[in-house]
Amino acid sequence: MLERLFKLRENNTTVRTEVFAGLTTFMTMAYIIFVNPELLSLAGMNFGAVLAATCVSAAIASITMGLMANYPFALAPGMGLNAFFTFGVVFGAGLSYQAALAAVFISGVLFILLTVTKAREAIIDSIPMSLKLAVGTGIGLFIALIGFKNAGLVVGNPATLVQLGNMSDPKVQLAVFGLVLTSVLVVRKVRGSLLIGILGTTVVGMIVSEIMGPQFFGFLPETETAMIRAPKALSDLISSPPSMQHLGEFRFGFAELFKIGFIPIIFSFTFVDVFDTIGTLIGVSSKAKMLDKDGKLPRANKALMADAIGTVAGAVLGTSTVTTYVESAAGVAEGGRTGLTAVTTGLLFLAALFFSPLAGLVPAAATAPILIIVGVFMMEPVTQIKFDDFLEAIPAFLAIVMMPFTFSIAEGIVWGVLAFVALKLATRKFRDISLTMYILAFLFVLRFFVS
Repeated sequence: MLERLFKLRENNTTVRTEVFAGLTTFMTMAYIIFVNPELLSLAGMNFGAVLAATCVSAAIASITMGLMANYPFALAPGMGLNAFFTFGVVFGAGLSYQAALAAVFISGVLFILLTVTKAREAIIDSIPMSLKLAVGTGIGLFIALIGFKNAGLVVGNPATLVQLGNMSDPKVQLAVFGLVLTSVLVVRKVRGSLLIGILGTTVVGMIVSEIMGPQFFGFLPETETAMIRAPKALSDLISSPPSMQHLGEFRFGFAELFKIGFIPIIFSFTFVDVFDTIGTLIGVSSKAKMLDKDGKLPRANKALMADAIGTVAGAVLGTSTVTTYVESAAGVAEGGRTGLTAVTTGLLFLAALFFSPLAGLVPAAATAPILIIVGVFMMEPVTQIKFDDFLEAIPAFLAIVMMPFTFSIAEGIVWGVLAFVALKLATRKFRDISLTMYILAFLFVLRFFVS
C-alpha cells in the first residue's frame, strides 16, 4: 500500500528512510508546538486551545501534502506570521483575535483561488533558474542563521548588529557539542546522523545537568521543567486533552475586520505566505534534485493546494497562517523524498497533542546544530550560479544575502526579482523578462508604498 501511495522504489527510498526523515523534520519543528501558543496567547487566546490547533492544523496540512502531492514537505503555523498576527494586527491595528483569524481565513481562500487558477504555479515557473538556485542557497544561510541564533552562538549587539555569544554559557557549550557530534556523524556518513545528533545532544545535556546537581538547574531550564512536570502534565493531557476552544471563531471577526482598512492586513498575510512557500518549495526541491530539466517542480500545484488548505484549516481551528516549513530541509537531508516523510511528521504532530510535555524534553541547544548542518547541505547550488556573468550574479547575490539579513525568505525573492528585471531592462534584454516577472516586479515595488 505504501509503495502504491508514495512510489518509494521510483524515488529510490525505503519506508525506514522516510520515517526517519519524518521524525527528523518533526524534531526540528517541534518548537512551534510551544512557541505558537505562547505568541498567540498574548493576543488573548487560550494557550491550551492554540496548542491543540497548532498540532491539528500541522497534522492536517502535512498529511495533505504527503497524500496529495507526494512531497516530503511539512507544514505548521508559520513563525513571523504568528508575530504579525499578534503584534501587527491585534496590538498594532487594535483588532480582536477573532478579526485576525477572519483575515487569515480570507487569505487562505485567496491562496486556494490563486492555486486553482495556477497563478502560484506560474510564479514558480517564471522565476529564472539562476534565481531558483540562489533561493536554495539563501535558504541555507537563513536556516544556518536560525541555528546559530537558537544555539546562542550569534547574539544581538546594538553597536555591531550581531556578535559571538557567551561561550561560557552551558547551553551554548551544549550546542557546540551537538554541532561537533553531528558533524562527525555526517562526515562518517552514519545513517540517521541528524536524528542521532538531536537525541545524543539531548541525552548528554540531561546527564550533565543531573550530575552537576541543583546548582546547575539553569543548564537546561526548559528540559528540567519538562522532566519535572511531564508525568503529571502527560496524565492530565491524556485524561483531558486541550479543547478546540477557538474552532470557528473566525466567523465572529468578519464584521469587525471590514470596518477598518483590512486590505493591507490581508495583503501582508497573503504576500508573506505566498513567497515564503514558493521560496521553501524551490529551495528544498532544488537541493533534493526534484526540479525537472526546465527547472520546474512537478505537481507544484498540488503542493501549493496543500499549503492553501492548511491555512484555511488553521484559521477555522483557531491559529495563524499555516505554511510550508523551511525545516523540511532537515528531513530531506536525512533522505526523505516522498510524501511518507510528510505524513510521518503529520502523525507525530497528532501524537504531540497528547505527549507535548515529552516533546519539550528536546531543548533548542539540541536542534540548533541540525539547522546549521542543514545550512551546509544547502550551499551546493551556489556552485551552479555563473558569478562571472553579472547579469546573473547580482540578482542571485541579492536573493541569497537578503534572506538572512532581513530574516525573511520572501524579502530575498523580492530583491532578486527586482534586480533581475531592472538589470534586464537596463541592458535592453526585454525578451528575457516574462510577463509574470513584470507583474511581480510591479507588485513588489507597489508593496513598498502600501506596506
